[in-house]
Amino acid sequence: MLQLNVKDETSKLKAVVLGTANSNGPTPNADEAYDPKSLEHILAGTYPKNEDMIPEIEAFANVLKKYDVKVFRPEEIKDYNQIFSRDIAFVIDDVFVKANILPDREKELDAIQYVIDQINPKKVVRPPEEVHIEGGDVMLWNDYIFIGTYKGSDYKDYITARTNMEGVAYIQKLFPHKTVKEFDLVKSKIEARDNALHLDCCFQPVGVDKAIIYKQGFREEADYVYLVNLFGKDNLFHITREEMYHMNSNVFSIAPDVVVSEKNFIRLNNWLRENGFTVEEIPYAEISKQEGLLRCSTLPLIRG
Repeated sequence: MLQLNVKDETSKLKAVVLGTANSNGPTPNADEAYDPKSLEHILAGTYPKNEDMIPEIEAFANVLKKYDVKVFRPEEIKDYNQIFSRDIAFVIDDVFVKANILPDREKELDAIQYVIDQINPKKVVRPPEEVHIEGGDVMLWNDYIFIGTYKGSDYKDYITARTNMEGVAYIQKLFPHKTVKEFDLVKSKIEARDNALHLDCCFQPVGVDKAIIYKQGFREEADYVYLVNLFGKDNLFHITREEMYHMNSNVFSIAPDVVVSEKNFIRLNNWLRENGFTVEEIPYAEISKQEGLLRCSTLPLIRG
């Protein structure tokens, strides 16, 4: 049995589900795009190809194995995007939460059923149908659970709005001993530079007391100020609109002092090194064209 344990974003990683790009399928049609960045690349003819994405995600797998992490991979579904395992489920403490994802992505959960079968069934939960919540919006920080959401009255019109307030309430009820704080995120169906698809697109803790943040990703300045007060301004690395577009906040921590990052994130990677982190740089620019990066590709099962 897998003894799940995830209490934060940065403790030493021991077991993880990493997505796969082996059979991503053909380029989708424009009306099949889940997000504005994918749409942009579909229309421009620059949507990533399987043969370009496979080496990227395998480079990630090799780094994880270098640090003795147990890496699970989904069973392959032919011609299907299985890269972003963070969307389909997440772990808080020792509880495995299945996300209520877009209905046509249900097959992705089936592809990791062999992993779920190794977990105590009493620790596997599925929210009721009205609850929308995805792993990219759920961020753990010790006694805090940060959750990205969208409070606009037009929620149902936004395919980029992935976690609703019912999702926030569900997590509050499930973990009453934690401080659950929701953040109202900026969404756009048409401009990827103004779309925080998930919370990890505009914020992510690194190390013991630091974080990467994009101020304009929050609809309410008070939410940004909350994080400044919690972490301290000097401990925050502020990214630009263009850096947010390239997913600079979507790196992934293997340990408090080890961060996997995209090799083109020059400014961020230099800041991380200056602050004592080991930065494992890998190519991930092709995968990022689908508005997801390193954190999106992972589903941590055991840390600590």
